[in-house]
Amino acid sequence: MAQAIEVRGLRKAFGRKRVVDDLDFSVSRGEVFALLGPNGAGKTTTISILTTLTTADAGTAHVAGFDTKTQPSEVQRRISLTGQSAAVDDALTGMENVVMFARLSGLSRADSARRAAELIARFDLMESSTRVVRTFSGGMRRRLDLAVSFVVTPEVLFLDEPTTGLDTRSRRDLWDLIRTIAAAGTTVFLTTQYLEEADQLADRIAVLHDGRIAALGTPTELKSRIGGDTVELHDREGNLVREIPTDGGVADLRRALDQLDQDGEDGVVTLRRPTLDDVFLAVTTSSVSEERA
Repeated sequence: MAQAIEVRGLRKAFGRKRVVDDLDFSVSRGEVFALLGPNGAGKTTTISILTTLTTADAGTAHVAGFDTKTQPSEVQRRISLTGQSAAVDDALTGMENVVMFARLSGLSRADSARRAAELIARFDLMESSTRVVRTFSGGMRRRLDLAVSFVVTPEVLFLDEPTTGLDTRSRRDLWDLIRTIAAAGTTVFLTTQYLEEADQLADRIAVLHDGRIAALGTPTELKSRIGGDTVELHDREGNLVREIPTDGGVADLRRALDQLDQDGEDGVVTLRRPTLDDVFLAVTTSSVSEERA
């Protein structure tokens, strides 16, 4: 499958601090790819390089088949970026914002109006299209941000922590929009600090730590590296009393329960499966990352 993003040996330093350190990864066309990492891990710097906002010190990055350093204008024509804060004009209405971006993209007045109407409907902004943006909720502003990003349908959509500051309902609404966008064929490159978000949306996930990729794979692959299911015993107050690791199979689960019974344990038994939280904590521990390196 053709690659929408191809990164090899990418490095970037600010002063003596190397923020991106020898990154290697690729993203297939039509894939949803999530980049995770703690603050300062290099997520936003990586997106800045891929979207031509800054240049790498070493290595190469190709987006939609073009080199971000030597062919930035070709890359820019094929991507859209939605950052951590809404880039729309608070003094204009929702419709006026989309029309303005359409005109800036080179569409005629009539085509701009037609495209704006399509996008306002697609991103569920019809009822608020005549309101000024300063009256919008966080979720509405995010949908408007995505709408203007699609004035010209991008080959690759970059979302830099798009749900930061949104409530649970608005976040889930935005997840549905991202799934729809990806299903229509646009490659989505997502950075987020919400592990559940990556688990729900991403086909594959890379975890950054100290500028390097500490883990890469599908959500299922990453969670399987942590181990199998764990049988947990809680007392009547909900306190964890005992844990018994298992391989997740029926026979091993039965063994764990039999062991609790033989030991005369009493309480409430639950089954805990590995989560991305477990993965994140494991691979962003300095000793683990140094060992992997």
